[in-house]
Amino acid sequence: MVAHNPLFHGRWTLKKFNATVVNDIWPEVLFFSAVATMVYLVSTMTSTKLSINTGLLTVLGTVLGLVISFRTSTAYERYQDGRKMWTNINIASRNLAQFIWIHVPTERPATAQQRTELEAIIEKKTMVNLVQAFSVAVKHLLRGEPGIYYQDLYPLICHLPRYANMEAGQRIPEDILPLFREVHAAGEIPHVHPHQNVRDAVQGHKPQKTASLPDPKHDHDLGGKDEDSKSTNASWYQSLGRRSPRKQRRDSFDPEKALAHVDSEQPLKPARNPPETTVYDYVPLFRFFKWVILIIFRRTASLARMAAERKKKGARDALGRKRKVEEIESNVPIEICLYLSSYTAYVMKQGLVTPAIATALTNNLSSLQDTMSNLDRIRSTPLPFAYQAHLRMSLWLYLFFLPFQLFATFGNLVIPATAFASFLLLGFLEIGQEIEDPFGYDANDLDVDSFCLHIEREIHEITAHHCPTPDVFAFSPWNQPFAPADRRTAEMLLKNPTQRYTVPDQDINLQPGMASIRRTLLNSWRTVDRVTRDS
Repeated sequence: MVAHNPLFHGRWTLKKFNATVVNDIWPEVLFFSAVATMVYLVSTMTSTKLSINTGLLTVLGTVLGLVISFRTSTAYERYQDGRKMWTNINIASRNLAQFIWIHVPTERPATAQQRTELEAIIEKKTMVNLVQAFSVAVKHLLRGEPGIYYQDLYPLICHLPRYANMEAGQRIPEDILPLFREVHAAGEIPHVHPHQNVRDAVQGHKPQKTASLPDPKHDHDLGGKDEDSKSTNASWYQSLGRRSPRKQRRDSFDPEKALAHVDSEQPLKPARNPPETTVYDYVPLFRFFKWVILIIFRRTASLARMAAERKKKGARDALGRKRKVEEIESNVPIEICLYLSSYTAYVMKQGLVTPAIATALTNNLSSLQDTMSNLDRIRSTPLPFAYQAHLRMSLWLYLFFLPFQLFATFGNLVIPATAFASFLLLGFLEIGQEIEDPFGYDANDLDVDSFCLHIEREIHEITAHHCPTPDVFAFSPWNQPFAPADRRTAEMLLKNPTQRYTVPDQDINLQPGMASIRRTLLNSWRTVDRVTRDS
Protein backbone atom coordinates (compact mmCIF):
# COMPACT_ATOMS: atom_id res chain seq x y z
CA MET A 1 0.00 0.00 0.00
CA VAL A 2 1.40 3.38 -1.03
CA ALA A 3 0.64 6.20 1.41
CA HIS A 4 -0.01 9.65 -0.04
CA ASN A 5 1.92 12.66 1.18
CA PRO A 6 -0.78 14.82 2.83
CA LEU A 7 1.07 18.02 1.93
CA PHE A 8 0.96 17.38 -1.81
CA HIS A 9 -2.09 15.12 -2.17
CA GLY A 10 -5.16 17.11 -3.23
CA ARG A 11 -5.51 20.84 -3.41
CA TRP A 12 -4.81 23.19 -0.56
CA THR A 13 -7.86 24.63 1.14
CA LEU A 14 -8.51 26.71 4.23
CA LYS A 15 -9.59 23.54 6.05
CA LYS A 16 -6.29 21.83 5.25
CA PHE A 17 -4.37 24.90 6.38
CA ASN A 18 -6.28 24.95 9.67
CA ALA A 19 -5.33 21.30 10.18
CA THR A 20 -1.71 22.38 10.52
CA VAL A 21 -0.41 24.08 13.65
CA VAL A 22 1.01 27.03 11.70
CA ASN A 23 -2.06 29.06 12.46
CA ASP A 24 -1.54 28.54 16.21
CA ILE A 25 2.19 29.12 16.56
CA TRP A 26 2.99 31.87 14.07
CA PRO A 27 2.67 34.73 16.64
CA GLU A 28 5.21 33.01 18.91
CA VAL A 29 7.52 32.25 15.99
CA LEU A 30 7.27 35.90 14.94
CA PHE A 31 8.06 37.06 18.46
CA PHE A 32 11.21 34.95 18.83
CA SER A 33 12.28 35.94 15.31
CA ALA A 34 11.96 39.55 16.44
CA VAL A 35 14.17 38.78 19.45
CA ALA A 36 16.74 37.27 17.09
CA THR A 37 16.55 40.38 14.92
CA MET A 38 17.16 42.57 17.95
CA VAL A 39 20.19 40.50 18.96
CA TYR A 40 21.63 40.74 15.44
CA LEU A 41 21.09 44.50 15.10
CA VAL A 42 22.47 45.35 18.53
CA SER A 43 25.49 43.10 18.04
CA THR A 44 26.35 44.45 14.57
CA MET A 45 25.49 48.13 14.97
CA THR A 46 26.85 48.72 18.45
CA SER A 47 29.93 47.73 20.38
CA THR A 48 27.86 45.43 22.63
CA LYS A 49 28.03 41.77 21.66
CA LEU A 50 24.92 39.90 22.81
CA SER A 51 26.45 36.47 22.96
CA ILE A 52 26.53 33.81 25.67
CA ASN A 53 28.27 30.50 26.17
CA THR A 54 26.72 27.60 24.29
CA GLY A 55 27.26 24.94 26.96
CA LEU A 56 24.21 25.42 29.18
CA LEU A 57 21.60 25.85 26.44
CA THR A 58 22.97 22.84 24.57
CA VAL A 59 22.35 20.59 27.56
CA LEU A 60 18.98 22.16 28.26
CA GLY A 61 17.99 21.78 24.60
CA THR A 62 18.58 18.04 24.72
CA VAL A 63 16.51 17.64 27.88
CA LEU A 64 13.78 19.90 26.54
CA GLY A 65 13.59 17.92 23.30
CA LEU A 66 13.12 14.69 25.21
CA VAL A 67 10.37 16.21 27.34
CA ILE A 68 8.55 17.56 24.28
CA SER A 69 8.85 14.15 22.63
CA PHE A 70 7.33 12.53 25.70
CA ARG A 71 4.52 15.10 25.67
CA THR A 72 3.70 14.41 22.03
CA SER A 73 3.94 10.63 22.45
CA THR A 74 1.57 10.72 25.44
CA ALA A 75 -0.98 12.76 23.49
CA TYR A 76 -0.73 10.45 20.47
CA GLU A 77 -1.23 7.44 22.72
CA ARG A 78 -4.50 8.98 23.91
CA TYR A 79 -5.43 9.61 20.29
CA GLN A 80 -4.78 5.97 19.39
CA ASP A 81 -6.65 4.73 22.46
CA GLY A 82 -9.65 6.78 21.41
CA ARG A 83 -9.62 5.17 17.97
CA LYS A 84 -9.32 1.69 19.50
CA MET A 85 -12.26 2.37 21.81
CA TRP A 86 -14.43 3.37 18.86
CA THR A 87 -13.44 0.16 17.11
CA ASN A 88 -14.64 -1.72 20.19
CA ILE A 89 -17.97 0.13 20.04
CA ASN A 90 -18.28 -0.81 16.38
CA ILE A 91 -17.58 -4.49 17.07
CA ALA A 92 -19.87 -4.71 20.12
CA SER A 93 -22.70 -2.87 18.33
CA ARG A 94 -22.44 -5.13 15.31
CA ASN A 95 -22.40 -8.28 17.45
CA LEU A 96 -25.29 -7.10 19.58
CA ALA A 97 -27.39 -6.26 16.54
CA GLN A 98 -26.65 -9.66 14.98
CA PHE A 99 -27.60 -11.58 18.12
CA ILE A 100 -30.86 -9.66 18.50
CA TRP A 101 -31.83 -9.84 14.84
CA ILE A 102 -30.89 -13.45 14.13
CA HIS A 103 -31.02 -15.36 17.40
CA VAL A 104 -34.17 -13.86 18.93
CA PRO A 105 -36.90 -15.81 17.11
CA THR A 106 -39.88 -14.25 15.41
CA GLU A 107 -41.94 -17.39 15.99
CA ARG A 108 -42.39 -17.54 19.75
CA PRO A 109 -42.83 -20.81 21.65
CA ALA A 110 -46.08 -21.51 23.47
CA THR A 111 -44.48 -20.77 26.85
CA ALA A 112 -43.44 -17.24 25.82
CA GLN A 113 -45.47 -14.09 25.35
CA GLN A 114 -47.20 -14.44 22.02
CA ARG A 115 -46.31 -12.10 19.19
CA THR A 116 -47.29 -12.02 15.58
CA GLU A 117 -44.43 -12.12 13.12
CA LEU A 118 -44.84 -8.41 12.41
CA GLU A 119 -44.87 -7.55 16.11
CA ALA A 120 -41.71 -9.59 16.70
CA ILE A 121 -39.89 -7.87 13.83
CA ILE A 122 -40.95 -4.44 15.11
CA GLU A 123 -39.77 -5.38 18.60
CA LYS A 124 -36.35 -6.54 17.39
CA LYS A 125 -35.83 -3.62 14.99
CA THR A 126 -36.67 -1.19 17.81
CA MET A 127 -33.96 -2.68 20.01
CA VAL A 128 -31.47 -2.67 17.14
CA ASN A 129 -32.20 1.03 16.67
CA LEU A 130 -31.29 1.56 20.34
CA VAL A 131 -27.94 -0.09 19.62
CA GLN A 132 -27.42 2.48 16.87
CA ALA A 133 -28.50 5.27 19.22
CA PHE A 134 -25.84 4.26 21.76
CA SER A 135 -22.92 5.30 19.54
CA VAL A 136 -24.61 8.60 18.69
CA ALA A 137 -25.24 9.31 22.38
CA VAL A 138 -21.59 8.56 23.19
CA LYS A 139 -20.51 10.98 20.47
CA HIS A 140 -22.53 13.84 21.99
CA LEU A 141 -21.39 12.92 25.50
CA LEU A 142 -17.73 13.13 24.51
CA ARG A 143 -18.29 16.50 22.89
CA GLY A 144 -19.88 17.91 26.01
CA GLU A 145 -23.33 18.15 24.44
CA PRO A 146 -25.88 17.02 27.06
CA GLY A 147 -29.45 15.95 26.48
CA ILE A 148 -31.18 14.07 23.68
CA TYR A 149 -32.55 16.82 21.45
CA TYR A 150 -30.31 16.38 18.44
CA GLN A 151 -31.32 15.60 14.89
CA ASP A 152 -29.39 12.33 14.80
CA LEU A 153 -30.33 11.08 18.29
CA TYR A 154 -33.88 12.12 19.13
CA PRO A 155 -35.63 10.14 16.33
CA LEU A 156 -34.01 6.94 17.63
CA ILE A 157 -35.13 7.23 21.26
CA CYS A 158 -38.15 9.56 21.26
CA HIS A 159 -40.50 6.58 21.75
CA LEU A 160 -38.99 5.51 25.07
CA PRO A 161 -41.08 5.89 28.26
CA ARG A 162 -41.11 9.41 29.64
CA TYR A 163 -42.75 8.89 33.02
CA ALA A 164 -42.08 6.53 35.92
CA ASN A 165 -45.83 5.85 36.10
CA MET A 166 -47.11 4.40 32.84
CA GLU A 167 -50.78 5.09 33.59
CA ALA A 168 -51.98 8.21 31.82
CA GLY A 169 -53.93 9.52 34.80
CA GLN A 170 -50.94 9.40 37.14
CA ARG A 171 -48.39 11.27 35.01
CA ILE A 172 -47.13 14.36 36.81
CA PRO A 173 -44.00 16.46 36.16
CA GLU A 174 -42.26 14.93 39.19
CA ASP A 175 -42.46 11.49 37.53
CA ILE A 176 -40.52 12.47 34.39
CA LEU A 177 -37.63 10.09 33.85
CA PRO A 178 -34.06 11.49 33.72
CA LEU A 179 -33.78 10.96 29.98
CA PHE A 180 -36.48 13.58 29.28
CA ARG A 181 -35.73 15.86 32.21
CA GLU A 182 -34.36 18.55 29.91
CA VAL A 183 -37.83 19.53 28.68
CA HIS A 184 -39.17 19.88 32.20
CA ALA A 185 -36.14 21.96 33.21
CA ALA A 186 -36.86 24.29 30.30
CA GLY A 187 -40.45 24.75 31.44
CA GLU A 188 -42.02 22.69 28.65
CA ILE A 189 -44.33 19.70 28.68
CA PRO A 190 -43.14 16.44 27.12
CA HIS A 191 -45.72 15.03 24.79
CA VAL A 192 -47.00 11.48 24.99
CA HIS A 193 -47.46 10.81 21.31
CA PRO A 194 -46.39 12.87 18.30
CA HIS A 195 -49.89 12.79 16.81
CA GLN A 196 -51.69 14.01 19.93
CA ASN A 197 -52.52 17.65 20.44
CA VAL A 198 -50.27 17.97 23.48
CA ARG A 199 -47.83 20.14 21.54
CA ASP A 200 -50.33 22.99 21.69
CA ALA A 201 -49.71 23.13 25.43
CA VAL A 202 -46.01 23.70 24.99
CA GLN A 203 -46.32 27.48 25.16
CA GLY A 204 -47.30 27.79 21.53
CA HIS A 205 -44.08 26.19 20.30
CA LYS A 206 -44.23 24.56 16.91
CA PRO A 207 -42.37 21.21 16.91
CA GLN A 208 -39.38 20.94 14.67
CA LYS A 209 -39.00 18.13 12.21
CA THR A 210 -35.77 16.22 12.12
CA ALA A 211 -35.17 16.38 8.40
CA SER A 212 -36.39 18.12 5.28
CA LEU A 213 -38.50 15.56 3.47
CA PRO A 214 -40.98 16.02 0.62
CA ASP A 215 -44.39 17.30 1.57
CA PRO A 216 -46.87 14.37 1.69
CA LYS A 217 -49.33 16.31 -0.44
CA HIS A 218 -46.86 16.09 -3.33
CA ASP A 219 -46.38 12.34 -3.06
CA HIS A 220 -48.62 11.74 -6.07
CA ASP A 221 -46.42 14.06 -8.14
CA LEU A 222 -43.25 12.00 -7.81
CA GLY A 223 -43.62 10.92 -11.38
CA GLY A 224 -42.86 14.48 -12.46
CA LYS A 225 -45.98 15.03 -14.58
CA ASP A 226 -46.81 18.55 -13.36
CA GLU A 227 -45.01 21.81 -14.00
CA ASP A 228 -42.94 21.42 -10.82
CA SER A 229 -41.64 18.01 -11.81
CA LYS A 230 -37.99 19.03 -11.66
CA SER A 231 -38.15 20.20 -8.05
CA THR A 232 -40.35 17.27 -7.14
CA ASN A 233 -37.90 14.78 -8.62
CA ALA A 234 -35.11 16.41 -6.63
CA SER A 235 -37.20 15.97 -3.48
CA TRP A 236 -37.77 12.35 -4.43
CA TYR A 237 -34.02 11.77 -4.68
CA GLN A 238 -33.59 13.40 -1.27
CA SER A 239 -36.30 11.25 0.29
CA LEU A 240 -34.47 8.13 -0.87
CA GLY A 241 -31.16 9.37 0.47
CA ARG A 242 -29.80 9.69 -3.09
CA ARG A 243 -28.44 12.73 -4.79
CA SER A 244 -30.01 14.30 -7.81
CA PRO A 245 -27.94 13.84 -10.98
CA ARG A 246 -27.67 17.62 -11.27
CA LYS A 247 -26.59 18.13 -7.69
CA GLN A 248 -23.16 17.59 -6.22
CA ARG A 249 -22.91 15.24 -3.25
CA ARG A 250 -21.31 17.87 -1.05
CA ASP A 251 -24.46 19.98 -1.42
CA SER A 252 -26.99 17.21 -0.80
CA PHE A 253 -25.20 15.14 1.85
CA ASP A 254 -27.53 14.98 4.84
CA PRO A 255 -27.32 11.70 6.82
CA GLU A 256 -30.25 12.70 9.04
CA LYS A 257 -32.58 12.09 6.10
CA ALA A 258 -32.14 8.37 6.74
CA LEU A 259 -33.75 8.72 10.17
CA ALA A 260 -37.37 8.76 11.25
CA HIS A 261 -39.49 11.85 10.65
CA VAL A 262 -40.90 12.84 14.04
CA ASP A 263 -41.98 15.91 15.95
CA SER A 264 -40.17 17.22 19.01
CA GLU A 265 -41.16 19.39 21.95
CA GLN A 266 -38.35 21.85 21.27
CA PRO A 267 -36.09 22.66 18.32
CA LEU A 268 -33.59 19.93 17.59
CA LYS A 269 -29.94 20.86 17.58
CA PRO A 270 -27.80 19.89 14.58
CA ALA A 271 -25.94 16.61 14.65
CA ARG A 272 -22.75 18.62 14.24
CA ASN A 273 -22.60 21.87 16.17
CA PRO A 274 -18.99 23.11 16.13
CA PRO A 275 -18.17 26.44 17.77
CA GLU A 276 -18.28 29.44 15.50
CA THR A 277 -14.98 30.54 13.99
CA THR A 278 -13.89 34.01 15.04
CA VAL A 279 -10.97 36.29 14.24
CA TYR A 280 -9.23 35.02 17.38
CA ASP A 281 -8.90 31.59 15.75
CA TYR A 282 -6.96 33.02 12.81
CA VAL A 283 -5.00 35.68 14.73
CA PRO A 284 -4.30 34.19 18.20
CA LEU A 285 -2.38 37.36 19.13
CA PHE A 286 -5.70 39.17 19.46
CA ARG A 287 -6.58 36.93 22.41
CA PHE A 288 -4.05 38.84 24.51
CA PHE A 289 -5.72 42.18 23.71
CA LYS A 290 -9.11 40.63 24.43
CA TRP A 291 -7.84 39.52 27.84
CA VAL A 292 -6.53 43.04 28.59
CA ILE A 293 -9.80 44.64 27.55
CA LEU A 294 -11.80 42.27 29.73
CA ILE A 295 -9.62 43.11 32.73
CA ILE A 296 -9.96 46.86 32.17
CA PHE A 297 -13.69 46.79 31.58
CA ARG A 298 -14.48 43.93 33.95
CA ARG A 299 -16.68 46.12 36.10
CA THR A 300 -18.58 47.47 33.12
CA ALA A 301 -19.03 44.04 31.60
CA SER A 302 -20.22 42.66 34.92
CA LEU A 303 -22.87 45.35 35.21
CA ALA A 304 -24.01 44.77 31.62
CA ARG A 305 -24.25 41.03 32.23
CA MET A 306 -26.35 41.58 35.35
CA ALA A 307 -28.71 43.84 33.39
CA ALA A 308 -29.04 41.24 30.64
CA GLU A 309 -29.87 38.56 33.20
CA ARG A 310 -32.63 40.72 34.64
CA LYS A 311 -34.15 41.12 31.21
CA LYS A 312 -34.01 37.41 30.53
CA LYS A 313 -37.38 35.84 31.18
CA GLY A 314 -37.40 33.55 34.18
CA ALA A 315 -33.78 34.25 35.18
CA ARG A 316 -34.79 36.09 38.39
CA ASP A 317 -37.87 36.38 40.51
CA ALA A 318 -39.72 39.57 41.53
CA LEU A 319 -37.16 40.31 44.27
CA GLY A 320 -34.22 40.04 41.93
CA ARG A 321 -32.98 36.76 43.38
CA LYS A 322 -31.63 34.08 41.06
CA ARG A 323 -33.87 31.13 40.44
CA LYS A 324 -32.36 27.70 40.68
CA VAL A 325 -32.43 26.04 37.26
CA GLU A 326 -32.26 22.27 37.17
CA GLU A 327 -29.23 20.84 35.41
CA ILE A 328 -29.51 17.92 33.03
CA GLU A 329 -27.47 15.14 34.58
CA SER A 330 -28.84 12.17 32.65
CA ASN A 331 -26.17 9.93 31.13
CA VAL A 332 -27.88 9.10 27.84
CA PRO A 333 -25.65 6.13 26.85
CA ILE A 334 -26.24 4.54 30.25
CA GLU A 335 -29.99 5.05 29.90
CA ILE A 336 -29.92 3.33 26.51
CA CYS A 337 -27.91 0.44 27.97
CA LEU A 338 -30.54 0.08 30.69
CA TYR A 339 -33.25 -0.48 28.09
CA LEU A 340 -31.06 -2.94 26.20
CA SER A 341 -30.33 -4.78 29.46
CA SER A 342 -34.05 -4.88 30.22
CA TYR A 343 -34.67 -6.43 26.81
CA THR A 344 -31.96 -9.01 27.44
CA ALA A 345 -33.61 -9.91 30.73
CA TYR A 346 -36.98 -10.11 28.94
CA VAL A 347 -35.83 -12.57 26.26
CA MET A 348 -34.08 -14.67 28.89
CA LYS A 349 -37.19 -14.76 31.06
CA GLN A 350 -39.35 -15.72 28.08
CA GLY A 351 -36.93 -18.48 27.12
CA LEU A 352 -36.36 -17.02 23.64
CA VAL A 353 -32.57 -17.42 23.59
CA THR A 354 -30.19 -20.12 24.70
CA PRO A 355 -27.87 -19.50 27.67
CA ALA A 356 -24.90 -19.09 25.32
CA ILE A 357 -26.64 -16.32 23.35
CA ALA A 358 -27.81 -14.68 26.59
CA THR A 359 -24.20 -14.64 27.78
CA ALA A 360 -23.07 -13.11 24.48
CA LEU A 361 -25.72 -10.39 24.75
CA THR A 362 -24.66 -9.55 28.29
CA ASN A 363 -20.95 -9.54 27.41
CA ASN A 364 -21.45 -7.18 24.49
CA LEU A 365 -23.53 -4.83 26.61
CA SER A 366 -20.78 -4.84 29.22
CA SER A 367 -18.26 -4.12 26.48
CA LEU A 368 -20.25 -1.08 25.36
CA GLN A 369 -20.36 0.32 28.88
CA ASP A 370 -16.68 -0.38 29.55
CA THR A 371 -15.69 1.31 26.31
CA MET A 372 -17.83 4.34 27.09
CA SER A 373 -16.11 4.67 30.48
CA ASN A 374 -12.68 4.45 28.85
CA LEU A 375 -13.60 7.10 26.30
CA ASP A 376 -14.84 9.40 29.04
CA ARG A 377 -11.59 8.79 30.93
CA ILE A 378 -9.57 9.91 27.89
CA ARG A 379 -11.70 13.02 27.48
CA SER A 380 -11.83 14.12 31.10
CA THR A 381 -8.22 13.41 32.13
CA PRO A 382 -5.90 15.98 30.57
CA LEU A 383 -2.25 16.29 31.48
CA PRO A 384 -1.74 18.19 34.74
CA PHE A 385 -1.76 21.96 34.42
CA ALA A 386 1.55 22.34 36.26
CA TYR A 387 3.30 20.02 33.80
CA GLN A 388 1.95 21.82 30.75
CA ALA A 389 2.60 25.30 32.15
CA HIS A 390 6.16 24.51 33.26
CA LEU A 391 7.00 22.87 29.93
CA ARG A 392 5.71 25.81 27.90
CA MET A 393 7.46 28.42 30.07
CA SER A 394 10.71 26.44 29.90
CA LEU A 395 10.46 26.30 26.12
CA TRP A 396 9.77 30.05 25.91
CA LEU A 397 12.82 30.83 28.03
CA TYR A 398 14.96 28.49 25.94
CA LEU A 399 13.84 30.07 22.65
CA PHE A 400 14.28 33.56 24.09
CA PHE A 401 17.94 32.96 24.94
CA LEU A 402 18.62 30.84 21.83
CA PRO A 403 19.61 33.83 19.58
CA PHE A 404 22.18 34.93 22.16
CA GLN A 405 23.78 31.48 21.83
CA LEU A 406 23.58 31.20 18.03
CA PHE A 407 24.85 34.65 17.07
CA ALA A 408 28.53 33.88 17.61
CA THR A 409 28.29 30.82 15.32
CA PHE A 410 25.68 31.73 12.71
CA GLY A 411 26.13 35.48 12.39
CA ASN A 412 23.48 36.95 10.12
CA LEU A 413 21.77 33.53 9.85
CA VAL A 414 20.70 33.77 13.48
CA ILE A 415 17.27 35.09 12.47
CA PRO A 416 16.19 32.20 10.15
CA ALA A 417 17.84 29.68 12.51
CA THR A 418 15.83 30.96 15.47
CA ALA A 419 12.63 31.02 13.41
CA PHE A 420 13.18 27.43 12.31
CA ALA A 421 13.99 26.20 15.83
CA SER A 422 10.93 27.92 17.32
CA PHE A 423 8.71 26.60 14.53
CA LEU A 424 9.98 23.06 15.10
CA LEU A 425 9.75 22.94 18.90
CA LEU A 426 6.55 24.96 19.28
CA GLY A 427 4.92 22.91 16.53
CA PHE A 428 5.48 19.60 18.29
CA LEU A 429 4.30 21.06 21.58
CA GLU A 430 1.14 22.40 19.94
CA ILE A 431 0.48 19.06 18.22
CA GLY A 432 0.50 17.33 21.60
CA GLN A 433 -2.06 19.78 22.95
CA GLU A 434 -4.14 19.49 19.77
CA ILE A 435 -4.65 15.71 19.83
CA GLU A 436 -4.88 14.95 23.55
CA ASP A 437 -8.69 15.33 23.39
CA PRO A 438 -9.53 13.79 19.98
CA PHE A 439 -13.32 13.88 20.15
CA GLY A 440 -14.14 17.49 19.26
CA TYR A 441 -14.58 19.37 16.01
CA ASP A 442 -10.95 20.25 15.27
CA ALA A 443 -9.50 19.23 11.95
CA ASN A 444 -7.09 16.82 13.65
CA ASP A 445 -9.70 15.16 15.85
CA LEU A 446 -11.11 11.73 15.16
CA ASP A 447 -13.97 11.73 12.66
CA VAL A 448 -16.48 10.52 15.22
CA ASP A 449 -19.42 11.39 12.97
CA SER A 450 -18.20 9.01 10.25
CA PHE A 451 -17.73 6.29 12.89
CA CYS A 452 -21.37 6.64 13.92
CA LEU A 453 -22.53 6.62 10.29
CA HIS A 454 -20.45 3.50 9.65
CA ILE A 455 -22.16 1.76 12.59
CA GLU A 456 -25.53 2.90 11.25
CA ARG A 457 -24.83 1.44 7.81
CA GLU A 458 -23.67 -1.89 9.23
CA ILE A 459 -26.67 -2.19 11.53
CA HIS A 460 -29.09 -1.52 8.68
CA GLU A 461 -27.24 -4.06 6.57
CA ILE A 462 -27.76 -6.61 9.35
CA THR A 463 -31.49 -5.91 9.57
CA ALA A 464 -31.77 -6.20 5.78
CA HIS A 465 -30.84 -9.86 6.20
CA HIS A 466 -34.01 -11.98 6.21
CA CYS A 467 -32.46 -14.97 8.04
CA PRO A 468 -33.22 -17.72 5.47
CA THR A 469 -32.74 -21.41 6.17
CA PRO A 470 -29.77 -23.15 4.44
CA ASP A 471 -32.20 -24.99 2.13
CA VAL A 472 -32.83 -21.73 0.29
CA PHE A 473 -29.26 -21.24 -0.91
CA ALA A 474 -27.15 -24.33 -0.12
CA PHE A 475 -28.68 -26.49 -2.86
CA SER A 476 -28.93 -23.71 -5.43
CA PRO A 477 -27.81 -24.36 -9.05
CA TRP A 478 -25.41 -21.41 -8.58
CA ASN A 479 -23.52 -23.14 -5.78
CA GLN A 480 -20.35 -25.11 -6.58
CA PRO A 481 -19.39 -26.34 -3.11
CA PHE A 482 -16.39 -28.49 -4.12
CA ALA A 483 -14.70 -26.09 -6.56
CA PRO A 484 -12.08 -25.89 -7.94
CA ALA A 485 -11.47 -29.65 -8.00
CA ASP A 486 -15.09 -30.48 -8.81
CA ARG A 487 -17.03 -27.71 -10.53
CA ARG A 488 -20.39 -29.43 -10.54
CA THR A 489 -23.19 -27.47 -8.89
CA ALA A 490 -25.05 -28.65 -5.82
CA GLU A 491 -28.07 -29.35 -7.96
CA MET A 492 -26.02 -31.61 -10.28
CA LEU A 493 -24.44 -33.43 -7.34
CA LEU A 494 -27.86 -34.20 -5.87
CA LYS A 495 -29.27 -35.35 -9.19
CA ASN A 496 -26.50 -37.89 -9.72
CA PRO A 497 -25.09 -38.83 -6.29
CA THR A 498 -23.65 -42.14 -7.60
CA GLN A 499 -21.37 -40.50 -10.16
CA ARG A 500 -17.74 -41.33 -9.52
CA TYR A 501 -15.04 -38.67 -9.20
CA THR A 502 -11.84 -39.03 -11.24
CA VAL A 503 -8.68 -37.28 -10.08
CA PRO A 504 -7.54 -35.07 -13.03
CA ASP A 505 -3.83 -35.82 -12.79
CA GLN A 506 -4.26 -39.46 -11.87
CA ASP A 507 -6.21 -42.14 -13.61
CA ILE A 508 -7.82 -43.44 -10.46
CA ASN A 509 -11.53 -44.04 -10.20
CA LEU A 510 -12.87 -43.87 -6.65
CA GLN A 511 -16.01 -45.47 -5.45
CA PRO A 512 -18.88 -43.02 -5.03
CA GLY A 513 -19.53 -41.79 -1.51
CA MET A 514 -17.55 -39.96 1.19
CA ALA A 515 -14.21 -41.29 -0.02
CA SER A 516 -14.68 -39.51 -3.32
CA ILE A 517 -15.73 -36.30 -1.54
CA ARG A 518 -12.70 -36.37 0.75
CA ARG A 519 -10.38 -36.86 -2.23
CA THR A 520 -12.14 -33.96 -3.95
CA LEU A 521 -11.61 -31.62 -1.00
CA LEU A 522 -7.98 -32.63 -0.69
CA ASN A 523 -7.39 -31.98 -4.38
CA SER A 524 -9.10 -28.58 -4.03
CA TRP A 525 -6.56 -27.67 -1.36
CA ARG A 526 -3.67 -28.69 -3.63
CA THR A 527 -5.04 -26.61 -6.49
CA VAL A 528 -5.62 -23.51 -4.36
CA ASP A 529 -2.21 -23.82 -2.72
CA ARG A 530 -0.51 -24.02 -6.12
CA VAL A 531 -2.47 -21.26 -7.84
CA THR A 532 -2.35 -18.67 -5.06
CA ARG A 533 1.41 -18.75 -4.48
CA ASP A 534 3.64 -16.31 -6.36
CA SER A 535 6.58 -18.67 -6.54
